[in-house]
Formats: sequence, C-alpha cells, structure tokens
Amino acid sequence: MGWIEVLSAAVQGFLNLGASVAIPIILFFIALGFRVKPGRAARSAITIAVGFVGIFLLIGFFMDTIAPVAKMLVERTGIQLVAIDVGWPSAAAIAFGSVLGTLIIPVTVVVNLILLAARVTRTLDIDVWNYWHFAFVASLTYIATGDFWLGLLAGIAMFVIILPIADWSAPKVQEMLETPAISLPHGFSAVYFALAYPVMKLFQKIPGLWNIKADPETIRKKFGLIGESPVLGAIIGFALSVAAGADYVTVAKTTVGMAAVMVILPRMVRILMEGLVPLADAIRETFVKRYAGKRELYIGLDSAIAIGHPVAIAASLILIPIFIVESLIPGNKILLLADLPVIPFMVCMTVPLFNYDTVKVIINMAIWNIVGLLLGSMIIDVYTATAKSVGFPLPKGAVFISSICDGTNPLTWLLIQLGRIGWRPLAYGALIVVIIVFIVIGYIAEKRRAERAAEAAASTG
Repeated sequence: MGWIEVLSAAVQGFLNLGASVAIPIILFFIALGFRVKPGRAARSAITIAVGFVGIFLLIGFFMDTIAPVAKMLVERTGIQLVAIDVGWPSAAAIAFGSVLGTLIIPVTVVVNLILLAARVTRTLDIDVWNYWHFAFVASLTYIATGDFWLGLLAGIAMFVIILPIADWSAPKVQEMLETPAISLPHGFSAVYFALAYPVMKLFQKIPGLWNIKADPETIRKKFGLIGESPVLGAIIGFALSVAAGADYVTVAKTTVGMAAVMVILPRMVRILMEGLVPLADAIRETFVKRYAGKRELYIGLDSAIAIGHPVAIAASLILIPIFIVESLIPGNKILLLADLPVIPFMVCMTVPLFNYDTVKVIINMAIWNIVGLLLGSMIIDVYTATAKSVGFPLPKGAVFISSICDGTNPLTWLLIQLGRIGWRPLAYGALIVVIIVFIVIGYIAEKRRAERAAEAAASTG
C-alpha cells in the first residue's frame, strides 16, 4: 500500500466519526492552540457536539417527513425524465469513494493554511466532512478527463473560489445567527449566496418588488397567529401533503412534523451557539491581538447551522412544488426526487441578503433552480459514470442519476467544463488561471478589510 492509499485510509477513518464528533474535536484542539484553558475548551466542544447531534437529528426528521410527500407530488405530475435524483448522500459517497476523493481533504487543508498565512482569507474551514463538495468536483473531473491531477486541480479550484465567498458572506451570516467570528465555506450553500447577489441588486431596482415586506416580524404583525413559526410550518406542511394526495395519517404527521421543525431546529442551533460563541470569542481575541487588531479569524462551519431560520424553512417548503413544476422545462433531464428536502441548504445563506423576506428568497431560488437544472442535465453522463466507477448502485431501471446537491450546482458544471476542454494544456491553464484570479480577489478583499479595521481602530483609539 502506497503513501496515498495510507493517507486516504486515515482520512476516511476520521470522516467515519461524522461531523457531530469530528468538528468538536477539531475545535477543541484549535482552542488549545490559541491558549484557551482545557476545561473551557472541553465544555464548549461538548456543547457544540450536542448542538450538532440535535441539528442533524432534526434535519434527518425533516427529510424523512417531507420526502414521502415530495415523492407523491412528483408521482402525481406523471413526469418521466431520464436522470433520477438519488440525493446528496449518493453524491458524498461518490465523492469519497475514490483515493482522489479522500486525498482532496489533506490537500485543501494545507491550501487553507497557506492562504490564511498569506492573508488571502480569514476563514479557517474546519468542516472537513463537507469537503466532499470539493472532492465531488475533483472526482467528476477526473472521470470526465481521465487525468488524476486535473481532477485534483479542479477540486482545489472550487475550494479557492469558496473561501472568498465565505469571507464576503460572513457579516451577513453572523448577523443572521447572532454569532461573531464564523463563516460558512459550504461548497453548495455559498455558491447560491454569490449567485443571489446580482439578483438582489436587480430586485433593488424594482421598487414594487423590493418594497415588499414578508419577513417573519411583518408576517406576524399582519396575520397574527398565522404568522407564528409553528403555525406557519403546520399550514405549509398541511397544504403540501393535501396537494400530494396523501392519506390522513401522512397529512397529520406532515402537519405536526413541519410545525415541530420550525420550533425545535432553531433551538438546536442556539444550543450549538452556546458552546461556539465563547470559544469563538476566545480564539478571535487571541488572533486579533496577534495581528494588532488588523485581522480577524472566521471559523468555517457547516451551513446546517443556518437552515433553521424560519424564513429558510418556510421558503424551502414552498419551493418544493415550484421546483417540481420547473422540472418540466425543455432541456431538463433530471427527475427531482430524493434531494428535494435539501432545498434549505440552497436557501439558507441567501436569507439575510434579501432582508429575511420570504417572497424574494423564493423568487431568487426559483430563477437559479431553472439554471441549475439545465446545467446539471449537461453532466448527468459524467455523474453516472463516476458513480459506476466507485461501485455506487444505480436504482433499478435508471439510465442516468443526478442530485440537486451538487449535481445542479452551477459551479460544479463550470469547473467540469473547464477540465473537459479538449486540449489538455489549455484545461490546466484555465483552472490555474481561476485559482490565481480568486487568490488575488481574496488577497485584495482581505487587504481592504484590514485597512478598514485599522481605520476604525484608529478612530476609536
């Protein structure tokens, strides 16, 4: 067994711990490295672990509750398409099913540390489980081209693109979660933040649209009881299950289940934050002192901590039937199914960008879903070939497979297309140029942030 296989096996062993165990362990040792007292670091890490367990249990409950209803909605339409949406777990399994997939983790960790030291980013991405997004792009590019190193370069390119987006979106994310010193360098959610930005600017030029207020507080004021999160969740759950033609048991379970998710998921996030905030504050204080107040460190976490916002959940539930209808557009080949419950991950980071307005969030995501379906349909052959290469079993009768996450991710499509450029030197050159451009973007953005921080410190001093 070569060193690459040994490293791959070690990484896979750590991944088997799961995010709820792996992330608190990493945070614990990072805290010790920043001279946080062991007792305080351990207490915070355990609280964070409890929060993650609660969040993932609720996410699983949400998916188990809404998935049958989504399936019934699809079946009621009678849609017949050639590529079956098999869900994000399949994408993650495909991503980590090869040596290249697991190798991307140590490589991108090193890249992250180098860029952090070079002042290109302020995000330290400790969410190693979700490195599967970068591994997914790497694996698909490798299968599409037959070039191992080109695949690795594509995975690195995606990581380098996501880091500046994480830094850029961090203030909005921190505002939404009321938590300092964090960012969400998620290879799926962060892309939709960047894509939502030009849409937000367009909406601002349409007074009638931008002036609409459909944030939770306004809805509560206008509609009273109906605007309360649990009641709103129950109403949407009831409407979806009835529209799907579900029996009375499923209708009742979906109604109560969605009400429960709207209430309990945000509380699980608050538990996680109880452990994270003091730890993040301690790490940030040490980091800022070390750089004389000119730099700040963001701890990169899973976007799962953001999907519990009432707007994210409500918008996602309403988007399920919209996504199903949009799958009828000419050119789409993907039968949306297993990944419909993953819509909150598409939506969550866009929520603060649209001032917590449910209507704008829905319109924006409806636009980008159409784009994603068309682009994703172009790479179903590569997706399916990659799945077969790692022994992933295709559903009975399926010719092609895909998923919303990351099969319809526009960034996934773009990087694979760059790798598929016919002349190999040009493909390498294109990916290298992308990496260099985003390193420069990150460096300039970080330099400006440091200058603004120094000016603010001087004005208050």
